[in-house]
Amino acid sequence: MPAMKKLTVATLFLLFTSLVFADVRPAKIFADSMVLQRGISIPVWGWADKNEKITVQFNKQNKSVTTGNDGKWRINLDAEKEGGPYQLIIKGRNVVVLNNILVGDVWICSGQSNMEWTVKNSTNSSREIASADFPMIRQIKIATAIGQKPWDDIGNNSGWKTAVPANVGNFTAIGYFFARELYQKLQVPIGLINTTWGGTDIETWISREGFENSGEFKEMVSKVSLLNLDSLSAIQKKSMLSRIQKLQGALVEGAVIPQLKEPSFNDSHWPHMRVPGLWEQQSLPEVDGIVWFRKTLIISAADAGRPADISLGMIDDNDETYLNGVRIGGTKGYNSKRMYHIPAGVVKEGKNVIAVRVEDTGGGGGIYGDDSDITFTINDQKQSLAGEWLFQVESILSNAAIGPNSYPTLLYNAMIHPLIPFAIKGALWYQGENNAGRAYQYRTAFPLMITDWRKHWAQGNFPFYFVQLASFNAGNGNSEKGSTWAELREAQTMTLSLPNTGMAVTTDIGEAKDIHPKNKLDVGKRLAAAALYNAYGRTNTIYSGPVYQSMKTEGSKVILSFSHTAKGLHANRPYQMNHTDLPAFNIGKTEELTSAVNGFEVAGADRKFYTAEAKIENGHLVLSAANVAAPVAVRYAWADDAGNANLFNSEGFPAVPFRTDQWKGITEATKYRK
Repeated sequence: MPAMKKLTVATLFLLFTSLVFADVRPAKIFADSMVLQRGISIPVWGWADKNEKITVQFNKQNKSVTTGNDGKWRINLDAEKEGGPYQLIIKGRNVVVLNNILVGDVWICSGQSNMEWTVKNSTNSSREIASADFPMIRQIKIATAIGQKPWDDIGNNSGWKTAVPANVGNFTAIGYFFARELYQKLQVPIGLINTTWGGTDIETWISREGFENSGEFKEMVSKVSLLNLDSLSAIQKKSMLSRIQKLQGALVEGAVIPQLKEPSFNDSHWPHMRVPGLWEQQSLPEVDGIVWFRKTLIISAADAGRPADISLGMIDDNDETYLNGVRIGGTKGYNSKRMYHIPAGVVKEGKNVIAVRVEDTGGGGGIYGDDSDITFTINDQKQSLAGEWLFQVESILSNAAIGPNSYPTLLYNAMIHPLIPFAIKGALWYQGENNAGRAYQYRTAFPLMITDWRKHWAQGNFPFYFVQLASFNAGNGNSEKGSTWAELREAQTMTLSLPNTGMAVTTDIGEAKDIHPKNKLDVGKRLAAAALYNAYGRTNTIYSGPVYQSMKTEGSKVILSFSHTAKGLHANRPYQMNHTDLPAFNIGKTEELTSAVNGFEVAGADRKFYTAEAKIENGHLVLSAANVAAPVAVRYAWADDAGNANLFNSEGFPAVPFRTDQWKGITEATKYRK
């Protein structure tokens, strides 16, 4: 009995100590297969019990620190040269061993969906994935999350992955192609921290302190109190339900849901919505959840019973699609085109009902794309399905009322702040589509974000390279009616005034009908060119296309001068761009090379722009327009869809869009408000 009593006391003591004493743990960014930054001090941090001695061993280094009363600890390892693999060993009352650690260069990859866009959804994805054999390139994908206040640590994630076929399909495509180009040139391990969220405003990526120090935004942020997001979500959810009830009545009840796919279901009372089109831009702003869409087709007796095909463009995020109650397909992922085959016997004579159950998990939702993507084909006859569809909201997510754009700072708090002070080489950024309507204010917001990140990281003016918006027909914008996208591109170009920044121009590789151009290879290579020149000192390389320098007029003619022309100006991209050391233009496409330079406009004092005839003469560009006798202003690539603009330098880099006038645009009065 005494022995039993002694064992019980010991057991209780162990249980007690396990509850009182916290295991040492590093921040979640520190994990197996990670990449640490070479050449500078390497902060390693985490948590343990208060006043606990923590020792970190790495390569030949061995350093210790004692935690404070809050249990936090941080050790700054000395700078290391590139190399590995190593172990990172963290000792406290317990021991954490991290394996297969490399030292190289670490790049933050951030922004919205075009940076988030994966290798598996990009041009030639099968070939790119199969050929990926770069174990020295690694990525960690930061879990999407919003934070009311700055978080100490990132959310749960799948860890660091190597760039091999099993993993690389889920890498950020731009980040991967950037890293591959650097690795092939430098033979240095490259780490990518992929912290992205599609459809997000720049304001959600900036800290509260950043706004408070900005004359432009100080008043705005002072009115945004530190609210409890749960309470606010409940209030907004109630408001959202009220709006939905005015549209359709109550949400669909459980017993009714299985009937929604059936052709016999009575949908005559359902409201209408245009397809294609995201529902946030129509009847369902800020709704995340499940929405059903239905459309009726009339099929002739001659076509009844035949196999058919249906195309639904892209659906954000997931769908289950039915015809006459029969499931004909389903896809997960917002960036995959839906093309489903309908087997023989499903199509009936007369009334046929298409029913699509759409699940939106956050951000945009609905069936989107171009009208030409929404079709029904039977007996080689294609019928458009674009137009009015019926819809009904089945349910909304429990947390649907609050998203990343609901308030400023939410993504900085949860997806940037927890990464600081992780040592990095620099950052890549692709965002702006969501801010095009506030393009003039982006002149302030974008430099503010870069400065804000640099201040918090305390690594000086680390390299920051970004992608200028590609060509996309967002709203038929041009010089005549105004272009929000052209104004946003201008704001991005102006941000180059910040030190140690660079920009990849992509007007030539956009897709007029798709906001997500699939050619991410060229984007990555152009960013890499900027990095090689600026961050790695390879100043014998070309990293930019022609940049407007000056203009002079001679009667009705305008003569333009450019910098960054390399060996000269060209109309269309020179053939030598097929060289393996240079960006691979529009893979899978062919281009017709002409001598005409397109994309230029001139205006007189009346401020009316006319298409200009442009010729390359003696290293300059000479413009004229029959309707402009006395030109005073020039614009180049000034449109939402600027894909026809075709001025390049001899190394195949596209010219930077520009205008010589400062006439008021269409976004100057639009401000960010919450």
